[in-house]
Amino acid sequence: MADVSHRPGDISGHPDATEMRERYAQILQTRGVAAVEELVILSGVWIAVSAYTVHFAAARPELALTNLIVGIALAVLGLCMSMAPERSQDLNFVVLLLGAWTIVAPWVVTRSPDTGMVLSNVIAGACVCLFALTAGGLLMSKRGT
Repeated sequence: MADVSHRPGDISGHPDATEMRERYAQILQTRGVAAVEELVILSGVWIAVSAYTVHFAAARPELALTNLIVGIALAVLGLCMSMAPERSQDLNFVVLLLGAWTIVAPWVVTRSPDTGMVLSNVIAGACVCLFALTAGGLLMSKRGT
């Protein structure tokens, strides 16, 4: 009869042990990057709904539409980047550009923007830029080690 009992111990004798250790270490290294990218998702959702919560959707529908499109794009990019953070370094540049666009959009899209829409866009865009730079820095430091 075959011995099928489970014995406690290490898996050092397993043929794929080194590959499993390397994969686990890679997953642990990119866990912080995924957390930052989840903040990008939240920022994208805020940007998408900010026109309706700050109440400038009726007064400035062109800025509301711009914020809706950019917010949805940021949320989708953040979702994709949090699912595969080791491959998201190239998309961080796109997130950085969308954050910069969010900052300047009230002056480019509309004339004489109100204080609420300026503050909402500038703070949300600055947060998105900060998150993109932080995630890019974390990924570059992980690749260097």
